[in-house]
Amino acid sequence: MKKGLALAAASMVLATSALAHPGAHVHPHDGAHWLAIVSALGLIAVAGGLAFGKIRNRK
Repeated sequence: MKKGLALAAASMVLATSALAHPGAHVHPHDGAHWLAIVSALGLIAVAGGLAFGKIRNRK
């Protein structure tokens, strides 16, 4: 589990800007804002599941 968290942290630190065209930026194009929303909701769901599991196993 510790390695998974380290890998997730490293991937966020090492994320680079999109190089499809000039200008450094990382954002969705052409109405694809739902991708950011779905990603955020997925991250919240995973974090909630991990927190719930930790609380449940605290006996």
